Amino acid sequence: MLIIKPFIFQLFPEIIVGFSTKIGLNKTAPYFFNLSYNVGDNKETVDQNRGEFFKELGLNEKAVCYQKQVHEDCIKEIDSWGNCGESDALITSKGNLGLAISSADCPAIFIYDPKKKIIAAIHSGWRGTEKKILKKTIQKMGESYNSNPSDMVCYLGPSISKKNYEVGEDVSSRFEEKFVLRNNDSFYLDLAQSNFEILLDMGVNPNNVQVSGLCTYEYESVLHSYRRDGSKSGRALGVIAMKEIP
Repeated sequence: MLIIKPFIFQLFPEIIVGFSTKIGLNKTAPYFFNLSYNVGDNKETVDQNRGEFFKELGLNEKAVCYQKQVHEDCIKEIDSWGNCGESDALITSKGNLGLAISSADCPAIFIYDPKKKIIAAIHSGWRGTEKKILKKTIQKMGESYNSNPSDMVCYLGPSISKKNYEVGEDVSSRFEEKFVLRNNDSFYLDLAQSNFEILLDMGVNPNNVQVSGLCTYEYESVLHSYRRDGSKSGRALGVIAMKEIP
């Protein structure tokens, strides 16, 4: 099983973070190692995949919170596991509780404040990025937990790269020109850079940010991509949890 584990959190033994790939349990096309129940894959297969993924990370699969991602800017503060309904960002101060993000091109962003012991997980597609859900999540962490952006450690997971993310002019026009590449009548959007700059604008130290260089569209043998594979694409899960250390 191949799980992406960002190095930015290695200094924090209390933090568990992992991002799944297509590779696991010898699962094959069309869904490969898929962790979503909503793409047409067999439920028993997904149950098995999820169980092995969380086991590999050292997490109890029943101690993970999920959300129905709706590409909006709804943020929820969580203290229990299971399905928490519709939202695109989760925050918790509770130990041994995983926050999960489903992804197949959109950036999955994970935040840890080691001073206030707060974690957050954000799904930020183009709609969420336009609505600045990442900025609003950081603001919420400050309002609810007195968390300071300068203390935060952040990871932007694998996502579709600018050169592969073609959008319509109606979408590109919603973003600053520096995030858009125009090639004749085609427009390409850089979601990762847009979210990275939101972190910096909010006061996060750039040395505390890791941006994955992996493009979901390009790395066909490793990563799920809805833009590339359409309805036959599986989904990755990214998860962050904070262990309770005695």
